[in-house]
Amino acid sequence: MATYKKRGYKPKGKGEEQGNVTDSTTAEVFSTLDSSASKTEQWVARNQTYILGVIGVVAVAVLAFLGYQQFIQEPREASASNELFYPLQYFSQAQQTATQADSLYTLALEGAEGKYGLLDIADEYSGTKAANLARYAAGISYMKLNQYREAISYLEDFKTDDAMLGPISLGNIGDAFMQLGQQSDALGYYERALSADANGFTTPLYLQKAGIAALELGQREKALEYFSRIKEDYPNSAQATGVDALIGMAQTAE
Repeated sequence: MATYKKRGYKPKGKGEEQGNVTDSTTAEVFSTLDSSASKTEQWVARNQTYILGVIGVVAVAVLAFLGYQQFIQEPREASASNELFYPLQYFSQAQQTATQADSLYTLALEGAEGKYGLLDIADEYSGTKAANLARYAAGISYMKLNQYREAISYLEDFKTDDAMLGPISLGNIGDAFMQLGQQSDALGYYERALSADANGFTTPLYLQKAGIAALELGQREKALEYFSRIKEDYPNSAQATGVDALIGMAQTAE
């Protein structure tokens, strides 16, 4: 006997079953979210005082920092820069003349006529850019006055990313250690000067100085490497003149 389906009858298909499952799952998700949100709200309510306190501390810290920068640090920077102008005049004059250089460097360091010197600025305005530059100028001044330990102290405290001042300050520390007979320390600072920046002025200069220090330490291979770099990479530099003799010394030294 033939069978047939009643009109209007539709069997439940797979899609409908999935739809019901999906609806159920969605409802559960929203229920979970509602529950989580409720718990979060409760936690916030319970800890509201603590949260507001933390926000307040952060806000105060930010405002304090901005206030410090605007009302304390910036005026200190301006004042330090103004004070630095006076001793830098003596420092510049000392570098441009061979006569009375020692007295000019001393005036730059100690000040005169009631004006601050480099040492005063480095101490009184610590943390400013002017104080940092004062430490560099003080270190160089002490080098010129043959006070090598003082030069090392101030130059070691000088911080910079400048392509010229960075290598020069490190190289001068090396020079001070060489004068004190500490060749190993000197070589270390010459190598740091070489790593700080590569250029046609400071690099061949400190390659030469590093090579000489290495020779004095009996490190012939290292000395030969530094002298050879001058010959190969900086043939037009002042240090290239006579570098062949240094290479010969490194090759024959025992």
